[in-house]
Amino acid sequence: MTQALAGVKIADFSWVGAGPRATKDLADHGATVVKVESAKRLDLGRMSPPFRDGKRHHDASAFFAITNTSKLGVTINLGDPRGVEIARKLVDWADVVVENFGKGFMERLGLDYATLSASRPELIMLSVSVAGRTGPMSDLRGYGNSAAALSGMAALSGWPDRMPHMPPFAYGDVVAPMFATIGVLAALEQRRQTGKGSHIDVSQVEPLVHVLEDVFVRAQLDTADPRTGNAARMMAPHGVYPTRGHDQWVAIAVRDDHDWQALARAIGADAALYPTIEARRESMAAIDALISAWTITRDKHRAADLLAAAGVPAEAVNDGRDVFTDPELKAHYVATDHPVLGLRDMPAPPAHFSRSEVKIGPAPRLGEHNRLVFEDYLGLDPGLLETLAAQGVLA
Repeated sequence: MTQALAGVKIADFSWVGAGPRATKDLADHGATVVKVESAKRLDLGRMSPPFRDGKRHHDASAFFAITNTSKLGVTINLGDPRGVEIARKLVDWADVVVENFGKGFMERLGLDYATLSASRPELIMLSVSVAGRTGPMSDLRGYGNSAAALSGMAALSGWPDRMPHMPPFAYGDVVAPMFATIGVLAALEQRRQTGKGSHIDVSQVEPLVHVLEDVFVRAQLDTADPRTGNAARMMAPHGVYPTRGHDQWVAIAVRDDHDWQALARAIGADAALYPTIEARRESMAAIDALISAWTITRDKHRAADLLAAAGVPAEAVNDGRDVFTDPELKAHYVATDHPVLGLRDMPAPPAHFSRSEVKIGPAPRLGEHNRLVFEDYLGLDPGLLETLAAQGVLA
């Protein structure tokens, strides 16, 4: 069985999260992805924790390893014109070029889409940025949290009586790559049909707005504070409740009066006290106390199972350890042998194909595949490569 993207060649100049997460998906599905880095300006992802044994090292980051599975890695000093020449040869080898630098960087190197496509109209380039390559904010530089602020996501997060809550995770770095991957696949299909490539411009802000549009509409129409914490406007009760043990919780959602009656029976409460959603919303503090008194004595999984059996939507709140041991998610992880991290479970793409396979390989060490890529793929002279490496061009 072959991989879905076998034969697709990608030169990946992206770093940190938004670009590498897109090329990870492509690599896991069989594309040959060559990640371009430099020891002179390390990918910030390499220096992001957690590290093996807590020791900071560019080849020991779990964040980098997870974000760059199945790729090959080379080092090129793009600050040296000779390094740019090598990069151009890699670009000429590739079907797709990926970058997420600040606006103007690739242009200064002569590796921008306009320059490259003049001689290679079939080339596909993906550019990922906070606010896109065109428009009034195209010069903006930042990270996923910048996108959360600009997109309005932060204003929707938190509790009514507090300031907006910046999400604890850079969601823009995760949502944008999904759209970027779809863009690359669509461009590959377009090229198959027409022979022509294209430039794909993906911002982090627009995908966040795209997935939150209905929430923004409700916020505009509703005069109430858009920050609702764990509550939901159309359900009550709706939240997470403490269970037995330290920092253990169960999530419960009551969609309608029928759900409420089932929940009340399960926890021994009088459903008639709060017969409608309006009554329940007005008495949430009392209802939350009733539910918490029932959940606090129970294991979170047992509580969820009891409520689900009664017809109430409920599920245990998994923490990080639970996610790795949950039987439902077991197939999501593939044991991968990394030369520094050792044998570790790495996340596989969540889509499963009946007629192609997914292979998860380790992330590359810094410059690990210089010889393979420069000699075998690009056909460059070994003596020249040795000289360039000694002079810091391939570093």
